[in-house]
Amino acid sequence: MLLTKKLPARQKMILLSIIIGFVVGLLAVLMKTLVFTIIELLTGGFSVEYDNYWYLIYPAIGIFATVLFVKFILRKPVRDGIPNVLHAISKQHGIIKPHNTFSSIISSALTVGFGGSVGLEGPTVVTGAAYGSRIAKALGLNYKQTISVLGFAGAAAMSAIFKAPIAAIVFALEVILFDMTMAALVPILLSSITAALTSYFFLGQSVLYPFDVVNDFSLEETPYYLGLGIFTALISTYFIKIYVFSGKVFDRINGWVSKFLIGVTALGLLIFLLPSLYGEGYESVNAALKGNMDFVFDNSIFYKLKDNIPVALLLLASIILFKAIATSLTFRAGGIGGIFAPTLFIGVMTGLLFVKVVNYYGVASLPESNFALVGMAGLLAGVVHAPLTAIFLIAEITGGYDLFLPIMMVATVSYGFSKLLTPNSIYTIQLTKRGDMLTHNKDQAMLSMMHIEDLIEYDFSSIKPTASLGELVKVIASSNRNIFPVVDEDKNFHGIIFLDQIRHLMFDPEMYESTSVQQLLFMPSQYVEMGDDMETVATKFQHSGKYNLVVLETGKYVGFVSRANVFSHYREILKDFSEE
Repeated sequence: MLLTKKLPARQKMILLSIIIGFVVGLLAVLMKTLVFTIIELLTGGFSVEYDNYWYLIYPAIGIFATVLFVKFILRKPVRDGIPNVLHAISKQHGIIKPHNTFSSIISSALTVGFGGSVGLEGPTVVTGAAYGSRIAKALGLNYKQTISVLGFAGAAAMSAIFKAPIAAIVFALEVILFDMTMAALVPILLSSITAALTSYFFLGQSVLYPFDVVNDFSLEETPYYLGLGIFTALISTYFIKIYVFSGKVFDRINGWVSKFLIGVTALGLLIFLLPSLYGEGYESVNAALKGNMDFVFDNSIFYKLKDNIPVALLLLASIILFKAIATSLTFRAGGIGGIFAPTLFIGVMTGLLFVKVVNYYGVASLPESNFALVGMAGLLAGVVHAPLTAIFLIAEITGGYDLFLPIMMVATVSYGFSKLLTPNSIYTIQLTKRGDMLTHNKDQAMLSMMHIEDLIEYDFSSIKPTASLGELVKVIASSNRNIFPVVDEDKNFHGIIFLDQIRHLMFDPEMYESTSVQQLLFMPSQYVEMGDDMETVATKFQHSGKYNLVVLETGKYVGFVSRANVFSHYREILKDFSEE
C-alpha cells in the first residue's frame, strides 16, 4: 500500500486495476465452485424419470440459512448487488460497507446452491466493489478515482463470472460508470483481462454456454428476428413489473417470518412443478440452446408426457412466466442473488418458445438454436436497459459471433420497446423512485449527489407574527440579512418579510406600535421541503426567480437555502468528480 501511495496517479490506477482484477477473479471462482459443489451434493443423484420432493424443501433450507446468517449473525442488511453499488456511487461517495467483502459470498452461495432462482453475478460485483472501496479508502483516493475503482471491480466480476472480458468492459461503462475518460479506459481493460485470465486458470477456457452455429443468418429471417425483439421486450416488461409488484405485496406483510414462509412455500411449489427453475438453470439453458425441450419434463410430474409437443410448449411458456415469479419470491423471502442469470434463462426460453411456435404451426422453418440464443440478448437488453452489454455478452458467452447481426437487431428492438414501456431498468427503478440514482445526464448526476441538509443556512433572524413593527426594527438592526422569517413559538412558519419592502416604514416611528408583523408578512409561492431532492430544488429556483428559498419540514421553519450556495456546492462536486 505504501508503494501504491508513492506512485503517480495514472500508474497507481493501473496497478490497482490489476490487483482488483486478480482479487475479484479469485472471488468469482470461489463463489462458482462453492455453489456448483452444493448443487452437485444436493441434486447429483436425482433421476430424470420421476418427480423429486426435495425440490419443495431445498429452497426453504437455503433461504432460511441465509436469513439466519443476515439477521442473527451479520445483523446488517445485505442489499441487492448491482443496485447496492449504484447507490454507493450516487449517495455514499463510493464507500461500500465492509461486511460486503464476505456477506454476499456466504448468503448468495446458500441461496443459489439450495435452489434459489437467482444468479451469482450481482453478489460477485458488490463483493469485488467492496474490496475496491476499502482499498480506495485506505489509499485516500478522491471521488473520481474511487468510482473508477468500483468500475474496475464491476468489470472484473462480470469478466470472471461469464468469461466475457469485452462484455464486462461494456457493462462497466454502460451500467456503472457514466463519465469515463480515455485515461481510465486502460485500467478497466487491464482489470477485465486479469479477471478473465484468473477465471481461465481455475475453471478452464471453455465458454459458459457452448454453441455451434449450424445455420448462418439468412436475410429472409429478418422479420422474425424483429418480431422476436418485440416479444422479448414484452417479456422484459413483464419481468420488471412482476419484480416491482412482488416488492409492493411483500412490503404489506408484517414480519420476516411471514415473508419467509409465504415466499419459500410458493417458491418450493413452483420448483417442484417446474424443476428447471431450480438455481441458475445452466443445464436447462444449454439444452434450450440446442433446441431440445426435454428439460421441461425432466424430474417433474409431467415426465410421462414428454413426447407431447403442445404440452411441451405450454410448459415452456409456464417456465418463462413463473421464472420471473420464482426469482422475485427468492428475493422477497430473504434470499440473496443476482438478476443476470434469471434474465439469460428467461431470454433463451423466450427465444425457444417463439421459434418453436412459429415452426410447429408451419408459419416458417427457422433455425431453433439461433433464435434461442438471440432471445438471451433481447431479454438482457430489455431488463437491464444495456443493449451493448447484451450484444457483446451473448456473443462471448456462447461463441455465437456469426450471429452478431441478429443479436444486434433483437437487442436494439427489445431495448427500444422496453424503454418505452418501462423507462427504468430492473436495477434502477427502485433507486430512481428514491432519487438515489446517478444517470448519464451530467447535470442530474451532480444534483443527485447533493443533499439539501448540507446547504441549509440557519443564520436568519426570525420574528414572531404577534410582534410589532418596532420590535421588528430592533431585530433588523442586529441582523446582517435582508430576509426575516416569521415564526411562532412552535416553529410554525407564517411567512417572510423582506427588508426592501418595509424600508419606507422603518423611518416613521408613529407606525411602530400601530403596525404588526402580521400585516407586513407574505407567504412565498415557492418553498423547499426537507424531503426534496436537489433537482426539485433547482427547478424551484428556476421557476421562482428567487435567490433564497425557505426550507420547511411539515410546516415547521428550518432555515433558508440560497441559489449562490447551491451553485458553489455544485461547482465543488463537479471539480472533485472531474479530477483524475
